[in-house]
Amino acid sequence: MQKPGGGSRAAQADRTRSAILKAAVKVFSRQGYAGARTEQIASQAQCNERMIYYYFGSKDELFVSVLEHIYAQFNRAEARQRFDLTDPQQAIRDLVAFTWNYYLKHPEFITILGTENLLQGTHARKSSNLRALSGTAVGMLEPIVKAGQQQGLFREDIDIRHVYLMIASLCYFYNSNLHTLSCFLDDALASPQEKQHWLEFISDLVLRGLARGGEGA
Repeated sequence: MQKPGGGSRAAQADRTRSAILKAAVKVFSRQGYAGARTEQIASQAQCNERMIYYYFGSKDELFVSVLEHIYAQFNRAEARQRFDLTDPQQAIRDLVAFTWNYYLKHPEFITILGTENLLQGTHARKSSNLRALSGTAVGMLEPIVKAGQQQGLFREDIDIRHVYLMIASLCYFYNSNLHTLSCFLDDALASPQEKQHWLEFISDLVLRGLARGGEGA
């Protein structure tokens, strides 16, 4: 019989696995893949190091799970957004703003993806779930673009993946290279005002790329 308030063994396992993933995100984002140690992750998760190997098998497989986890978190946050399809241009602005603000609030997303790209996608290729997760993200954009096409606002010759890449790259590059760009161009790039100006600029840029006849909104 289960002890009152003790929780089931399965629930405890879920909590431990979740704590390990959360700790792994922090450690991998700070230390990179090579610098991260499983004992650091276990300490952060307040569990025995062997639990990492029990639930994930290896450091490699844990990093694959971390990649899937951060993409899934992004998708869940995006799915909670409500975009007004009666106003596709504003919906695009809202989607760009969501992506931009998510990157600002979750720098670990940027650093972990940067780490994996330095590793040439070694772990991403091992994942059987990333393609499905990317389909979900692109799927949020598709109805907005179709609504704009139906209203005669957006071009018909649009590859949804290209629009997704345009939004992701414009939001990602500024954040991933902020420190070097600030030294190279202008220290003010890190200021809230400059970040807001960039958001307004890229929102206009995306709409210009979508606009029928190449005209901006």
